[in-house]
Amino acid sequence: MNSQQRQPHTVVGSRITSGRPMVTYVVIALCVLIYGGQYLVPGLTDRLLYAPLYTGSEPWRMITSLFLHSTGFIMHIAFNMYALYILGRVLEPVLGHVKFAVLYLVAGFGGSVGVLLLGEPNVAVVGASGAVFGLFGAFLVVTKAHGGNLVPVLVIIGINLVIGFLPGANIAWQAHVGGLVTGGVLAAVLVWVPRGRNRALLQWTGMIVVAALLGALTWWGWTPIREAYPFLA
Repeated sequence: MNSQQRQPHTVVGSRITSGRPMVTYVVIALCVLIYGGQYLVPGLTDRLLYAPLYTGSEPWRMITSLFLHSTGFIMHIAFNMYALYILGRVLEPVLGHVKFAVLYLVAGFGGSVGVLLLGEPNVAVVGASGAVFGLFGAFLVVTKAHGGNLVPVLVIIGINLVIGFLPGANIAWQAHVGGLVTGGVLAAVLVWVPRGRNRALLQWTGMIVVAALLGALTWWGWTPIREAYPFLA
């Protein structure tokens, strides 16, 4: 038995990632730098935020908006970065750097799809909340796979979801729901794909399928907006 075979594996079949959760730190650094840029660069926020009306002409906003935060409420970025720091330090060693990064971005994309399907076409959103809620969903699945206590995780998720529905909260609950569901599904793919020699291939195939389904939902959700606003076509 070689040294790699003796190394412990996580519930997703990967060897435990040693060292610092670098993807987590890089994302936090990018968000903080861009947050500073929102103050210093005129129009930066407007060029990167997402509203469903932009889906057809500038679909990349569904991802770039994840790195923006409200300049009028510093707790927006503070909470998101704190949650990312806590969840990233747990999940990144379990999933591995690359899978963690993909899960984060695809879950954020899922949050934007949630805004597209459930939000108002002309209402813009910013923030990493969709991706962070994707990490909450993934953490729930990983905790279940480890046989851990789900109650504290469910309470935290429930409280944060309810806050988004409070009158005057001005929170994109649609992004929270979309990110939570997407992150949970992605983590389920990684955890519950059958073990075997082809497990990694099946995991990546499953993640690609989830991303493709989000792409299909984007097209489906954009169609009625395009028909309602023909000048966008």
